[in-house]
Amino acid sequence: MNIDRLAAILRDAAKAEILPRFRQLEAGSVETKSHAFDLVTQADQQAEIAITKAINEASPHMVVIGEEAVAANPALLSQSLGDETVIFIDPVDGTWNFAAGLPLFAVMASVVQRGETVAGVIYDPLGDDFLMTEKGCGAWHVFADGHRVRQKFAEPAPLDAMGGVASASYLPDETRREVMGNLAKVQMFASYRCAGHEYRLGAGGNLHFMMYNKLMPWDHLAGALMMEEAGAHVARFDGSKYEPHHRDGGLLIAPDAESWQIVRREVFTV
Repeated sequence: MNIDRLAAILRDAAKAEILPRFRQLEAGSVETKSHAFDLVTQADQQAEIAITKAINEASPHMVVIGEEAVAANPALLSQSLGDETVIFIDPVDGTWNFAAGLPLFAVMASVVQRGETVAGVIYDPLGDDFLMTEKGCGAWHVFADGHRVRQKFAEPAPLDAMGGVASASYLPDETRREVMGNLAKVQMFASYRCAGHEYRLGAGGNLHFMMYNKLMPWDHLAGALMMEEAGAHVARFDGSKYEPHHRDGGLLIAPDAESWQIVRREVFTV
């Protein structure tokens, strides 16, 4: 499937199923999944249905795996996909923000061929623009009028001048306390509870590091490829390559290999 066609599918679903429900969610349309900050809304469910249907109609040979489909049937993630082309979908990334009326949410899709991420799209429904990438072609900010700007990750900086994002929610308690203490060594860190917008910040050169522990494919495959295409050094905590089948092992992103090693040693001592 052409990446522009995939982007248009995400945009259409957002306009039909997500934006009309923003700050208009009815009572009973928000459910809790694993904990109080892990939510699903009718917008997530209906957008995923719409996106899956549109992809199946346009490219019936592709396998579509969405976050909400996996929540209903976890076995979808353990199936052997072989040489299939798989599109992973996050219909509303940042659902907690969305449900709270906070305008920080995105729609994301990644394309995996033969076990390798080859393309990704992150759509901001409120800004009506995209981050888009294809392997080897750079990462691009694509505006509604078609104007495109190539993205570049931040240049290296001293540790005490770095700013970044860190999601420590899924770290063991003792490790989380240590990492949170170590973050005092950098100038600024935050968590926007929306990987899609965090990857947008990274691609635009606004972050020096990004850290995630739990690796669900719809959350990170598109963004990780975008950061690589924007010039960042991307690796799991042990230094190995992040691949679509990984669910744990963490993910750390920095401007270059040297910066990555500094942040890994001084901050994320997991």
